[in-house]
Amino acid sequence: MPEPTADDQPDTEPRTDGAGANIVSPDDETPTWGERKRRRAGLPRLTYEYFERARREDQDLREESTYVERDVLGFPAWPHELVRNLALAAFFVGMLLLLAATLPPHIGNPANRSVTPSVILPDWYLYWSFGLLKLGPLNPDLAALGGEKVVSDKTYGVLANVVVVGTVAIVPFLNKGSARRPVEQPFWASIGVGGTVFAFTLSVYSAKNLVPMSPTLLFDLTFILPPITAAVAFAVLKTMREGYMYDLNRRYYRLRPPK
Repeated sequence: MPEPTADDQPDTEPRTDGAGANIVSPDDETPTWGERKRRRAGLPRLTYEYFERARREDQDLREESTYVERDVLGFPAWPHELVRNLALAAFFVGMLLLLAATLPPHIGNPANRSVTPSVILPDWYLYWSFGLLKLGPLNPDLAALGGEKVVSDKTYGVLANVVVVGTVAIVPFLNKGSARRPVEQPFWASIGVGGTVFAFTLSVYSAKNLVPMSPTLLFDLTFILPPITAAVAFAVLKTMREGYMYDLNRRYYRLRPPK
């Protein structure tokens, strides 16, 4: 009889998780989804397996790596990322249900249908769109038509919404770079800063009857502040870019020295 080798010995390493040995199988023995489902262990066990396997794979890859600084390691979307996202989603949904049960919103007096409210505003995330509907001063008067407007102010506001939404939708197709940080592409980052400020100023202008400021001045600031902030952001990021790219290239060649 051949003597048993070290590989044939049972795994007697003590575990501290109380779940027994062989929680995470090797790659060639990873159970399928059907096998996982037949276990009937539920989301907690599957979540534990995900984090334990992710930790072990990360540790193995880091030990095998020869880089001085190591990149962030990724894992497959199924089942690793999906299980993690389900766990996080379940946690936040539970928190929302808890807050809704313990802190119910106060219900005010019923609305009077015969009285028009003094302030009419949509939900806060649509203030910018509501502000575009109030751009009547930009609607040009044509002398050839006797000083009349080609389209009404309401139609002009709807067209302004179409233009703005269309511009936002086409930006991802124009910017196809691989940059992940604003400092890597100052131009597009400044465009984003200017657009964000423009949405904010439009939101403030939509509630101009609540703002203690002259409507004319508020209208001017709505279109003056976005380009100014975009120019400042571009100048700052452009100044930071040289030092950032130097450090990035130095790290890249340290990780992957040229052959």
